[in-house]
Amino acid sequence: MAVKSNHVTIKGIKDGLVFLLDDECEYEELLGELRYKLEHSHQNILTGPIIHVDVKMGSRKITAEQKQDILDILKQKGNLLIRSVESPDSEPEQAPAYVIMTGMVRSGQVLNHDGDLLFLGDVNPGGSILCTGDIYILGALRGMAHAGTKGNEEAIIAASHFAPTQLRIAQQISRPPDEWEMRETSMEFAFLQNGAMRIDKISNIVRLRPDFNVFKGV
Repeated sequence: MAVKSNHVTIKGIKDGLVFLLDDECEYEELLGELRYKLEHSHQNILTGPIIHVDVKMGSRKITAEQKQDILDILKQKGNLLIRSVESPDSEPEQAPAYVIMTGMVRSGQVLNHDGDLLFLGDVNPGGSILCTGDIYILGALRGMAHAGTKGNEEAIIAASHFAPTQLRIAQQISRPPDEWEMRETSMEFAFLQNGAMRIDKISNIVRLRPDFNVFKGV
């Protein structure tokens, strides 16, 4: 039986999609239609390149658990990266110095971002992340990462699991050695030093970014 289709509206904007969710229908009915639309319609935009998504709840107040329900449904589509969820209970926060995105960058997909990016997920072989600023990946970097795309040689690339096919910072390109896949990995970061690509443990990042050293002795 077809699901009534007036509770979830998907609109395209310049840099992504906006999901407008009805704030008057039953919550479970809303989730049902959201699942249906992701599984049975809009396939032309939900199976292609990576898309940034903003979710607007209208006047509906939701709990943290309900918000997670919505995120879990949206994350089933690997090309949807959730950028924000707006509801009356959303607390105003100072904008972070970086944008947080979640998802997975699959083979053939390219994620472009203007600024610094904290990416929660994996970058698979054949996938790419390009940023004008820093790239921080809480996950595996097995594809290509390019930080400082507009010439910022102070940009860095960090990942929990470092096994990229290629790294780029500004105009410098480094192809890592084959043994990277064979060694014991830890969270590391790449940076430029005297025009050459260097790799170091993330604990040493304070040498380049002293402002990251926020912990004080007791």
